[in-house]
Amino acid sequence: MPAAATAGLGFLLAVLWFDLMFDVQAARPTSGVLSREVIAAIAGYYRRVTTTARPMNRLVAVVMVATLAALIAEIAERHEPTWVVWASLVFTMVGVGLAASRTVRSAVRLGRGGDDLAVQSALARSILRDHVVCAAVIAAALVLQLAVVR
Repeated sequence: MPAAATAGLGFLLAVLWFDLMFDVQAARPTSGVLSREVIAAIAGYYRRVTTTARPMNRLVAVVMVATLAALIAEIAERHEPTWVVWASLVFTMVGVGLAASRTVRSAVRLGRGGDDLAVQSALARSILRDHVVCAAVIAAALVLQLAVVR
């Protein structure tokens, strides 16, 4: 099971990397309204990956669930150090929980457009912050899993 969890975490980290390549445009300026060009680039990306890429956009959710299941199976098997698997599970749950509770909804809203530039700027910055947190916790879980893969 560590190999399955590691593969899932690696996939999720790769997806986050691609997201962050667009999100980083929202990092500067740190306040105020972002330019229309920046909003258009970020919103266009999120429109594509959250809405128009169906059914492929569902793959990320499937991998999230499969990764959590693999980590739970690791706990049940009791072959790996308990603290490593539990820490991996907690890290992954934080990332998946944040994505499910806020980030995806914000990305869909940003991708739809319709809000004024101030709201879209706030959404873009919120997505950036969420993805930085998600990348950190998923990377931490991946490092732990890599330590136990045989």
